[in-house]
Amino acid sequence: MKKQNTTSDNSSAIDIIGTACRDYYHHPDDNLIIEVWSNIAETDHIPVNYLFRSFAQMPLLEQTALKHCKGKILDIGAGAGSHALWLQQQGLEVTALEISAGACDVMQKRGVKNVRQTDFFSLTSQTKYDTLLMLMNGIGIVGTTHRLKDFFALARKLLNPGGRILVDSSDLRYLFLEDDGSILINLNNKYYGEVEYRMSYKGRKGRRFPWLFIDDQLLAYHAEKNRFRFERIAEGNHYDYLAKIK
Repeated sequence: MKKQNTTSDNSSAIDIIGTACRDYYHHPDDNLIIEVWSNIAETDHIPVNYLFRSFAQMPLLEQTALKHCKGKILDIGAGAGSHALWLQQQGLEVTALEISAGACDVMQKRGVKNVRQTDFFSLTSQTKYDTLLMLMNGIGIVGTTHRLKDFFALARKLLNPGGRILVDSSDLRYLFLEDDGSILINLNNKYYGEVEYRMSYKGRKGRRFPWLFIDDQLLAYHAEKNRFRFERIAEGNHYDYLAKIK
């Protein structure tokens, strides 16, 4: 979970991620959690300390993605800055992009040099990058498959020639598995990876927002449709994968 946009809903001003990050930064407590409600699964919980993990504590997919970064990097949905900090330590130039004001404040306090607070789709093409990094299912900010065309158009403007997008995601088809191993999905409905989320922290609820999980075959289709080359470079333990899109 990385992004929250403003809305007319009276819960729109609640910066769930930012508030949690600030609390943990100033008073580390491993019991702090963010609750995540979705319209397709049971309520999940994210320990706030997970947003502050070291490289050694990161899943293998994330470690692999970080090692594939090159040149000037845009860390999209940077959260508390754990990925950006590691990249800085390797001597790489990285800009941490995050919409949460609280998370941006924490990143700066943690030592991230270049922090930019804005929504990805509000970026201009004035600055070019060699790597767009989208971890923790960063592609989720797209919201729906219909918006992938806009995403790839902006990515093309932001990338230098030969640039790459590094993105991990999950195939949610496992949520629809039957006891006999078959998969029951209504193809007349919207894509099964288009999810509605809502986060809460210490009893305060944020707004609902769309979030996209996308299987590798569909992402490859949209990438190639928009004149990008898709390559799956790693596979996780539970229907998740890491892709390089050039």
